[in-house]
Amino acid sequence: MSSKLIRGTFILTLGTFISKFIGLFYVIPFHAIIGGSEPEALYQFGYVPYTLFISIATAGVPLAVSKYIAKYNALEEYAVGRKLFKSGMILMLMTGIVCFLIMYIFAPTFAELSMSGVESKKYSIDNVTTIIRAVSFALIIIPIMSLIRGYFQGHQSMGPSAVSQVIEQIVRIVFLLLGAYLVLHVFNGSMVTAISVATFAAFVGGIASLIVLFWYWKIRKHHFDELLEHDKGTLNVSLREMYKEIFIYALPFVFVGVANSLFQYVDQLTFTRGMAAINKGKEALEAIGVLNFDSHKLVIIPVSLATSFSLTLVPLITESFAKGNRQSMIRQVDQTFQLLLFLTVPAAMGLSLLADPIFTVFYQHSKLGADVLGHYAPVAILFALYSVTAAILQGINEQRFTILSLLTGLLVKLAFNIPLIKLFETDGAVYATALGYSVSIIINLVVIKIFANYPFKTVLRRSILILLMNAIMVGVVIAFYKITTLFLSPASKWQSLLIVIICGGIGAAIYGYIGLRSGLADKLFGQRLQSIKRRLHIG
Repeated sequence: MSSKLIRGTFILTLGTFISKFIGLFYVIPFHAIIGGSEPEALYQFGYVPYTLFISIATAGVPLAVSKYIAKYNALEEYAVGRKLFKSGMILMLMTGIVCFLIMYIFAPTFAELSMSGVESKKYSIDNVTTIIRAVSFALIIIPIMSLIRGYFQGHQSMGPSAVSQVIEQIVRIVFLLLGAYLVLHVFNGSMVTAISVATFAAFVGGIASLIVLFWYWKIRKHHFDELLEHDKGTLNVSLREMYKEIFIYALPFVFVGVANSLFQYVDQLTFTRGMAAINKGKEALEAIGVLNFDSHKLVIIPVSLATSFSLTLVPLITESFAKGNRQSMIRQVDQTFQLLLFLTVPAAMGLSLLADPIFTVFYQHSKLGADVLGHYAPVAILFALYSVTAAILQGINEQRFTILSLLTGLLVKLAFNIPLIKLFETDGAVYATALGYSVSIIINLVVIKIFANYPFKTVLRRSILILLMNAIMVGVVIAFYKITTLFLSPASKWQSLLIVIICGGIGAAIYGYIGLRSGLADKLFGQRLQSIKRRLHIG
């Protein structure tokens, strides 16, 4: 794997992991503060539409801009990227304001769609409208932040994005928890006000991130100015041509970035109706809270690696593609697939096997929560594969197919969601998501095979080995889980934590040992593991 890919992936992976880690563990105090899955469902009713609007407002800017700048930097036409940056700041501010106004004005419509089929005496459409409007303010500043991140990433400078991402998350979570606590337990305010404050935290976090990015820009501007001195100046790209190319790049990024939220929004629009059809309308609000907030927060963690790879892959693959270096591109893609599966599969399987105690540790003991998380966790592998295959398509300039694959997957999700919910209740929504993502991934893989002439032999061979390694790990973890639950109860928080530490630690140790012993870890991580192998006396 190239040093750029390793360094860039490491930095973004670390930043994304820390961000996701903070975003994961805040749910423990947040759940305790607001006291249940129904308020969490209200939070999601505001946050999912916001995520959709963010993707529209930013128009896939970080990845599209990074790809555009990487392309022209490879041609030593540095002034083109600077020209895009200057005009893009104005454009992003305008799109952010427009999207804010649309979301704020039409908040009652989104609220009505979300609450359709919900049988609740506690919360009304007006309550959800207030929550949606509170989060909409973040749309004003997030697009500008995204443009700056994309500019840095296009120059292979991943640090600013990673640091700003972490700072944004820390400030958001602190404001969210402190605000919700003060509203409910100090000022005795309403739950709707507390959730509104929690969603408004996205705006506060965005401001903090923007400050960090401006600071990085100030200290690194001299480096970008030095590049301009070496600009060839042979190309004079007009703003019209520039934005036409950016739009072609960006449209698929919009679809990819919004994919997960679109699948969640399908649940938000259809889940309560499906449950109401089988006379489960009263349980619908709690169930969708467990699915779209509680379980999803845990499931998305293994996917953070895929997100990092996506951000790093696009400019690197674009650079290799622009230079016609096919072997370099194949090597980067090959290593990425293997490393992704090597890390994501065991994480997802461990989450599934230990779903009962893990759900208890983060929230409370719940049979519904454990069942949904256990079935939902393996879908993380599909989330990760979709992110990476879509990034590869964008890198080889076949981004048009990402739109086709996503729309096909969404169509499958829409077609099967209500029928499967009627058959399997909450698990039915999980199965429909898995079906939709599987279809999208298959389409992406076929396109990669045809247009990049990518040989899958090595990846398939290593995938079989990774699956065998996971099968051994799963067998060991199941055995130890049965033994530990003879003495410890998954219904207790502290005992559940002990179960997770024991079984998870043993599973990780077994998997790591097999990876080192088989030599697969050496092939993926290089010579860095030799010292570890010597200490463990593994030949």
